[in-house]
Amino acid sequence: MPQPNHISGTAFLNLPKAAEYLGVSPNTLYVWRHRRQGPPSFRMGRRVMYRITALDSWVQVQEQADSRSNSALNPLTQKAQRRTKSPK
Repeated sequence: MPQPNHISGTAFLNLPKAAEYLGVSPNTLYVWRHRRQGPPSFRMGRRVMYRITALDSWVQVQEQADSRSNSALNPLTQKAQRRTKSPK
């Protein structure tokens, strides 16, 4: 993921800047953090921080988990499965 010019020299981003980097709202990133669904974060003092490399890695994992980005997960390219009768 290309880094915007204004953050190219930093290794960490606070929550609002990480949200901007990912293209989501700060509230979305806050909710993801609360639900433990989003990218890894940590506290630096009182601030929630995100490592840029962790954001990039998290995005790559999200891309690979999506069947639109990962042809191995595309159900249209999978061989059809036979139905089996369930025992009664």
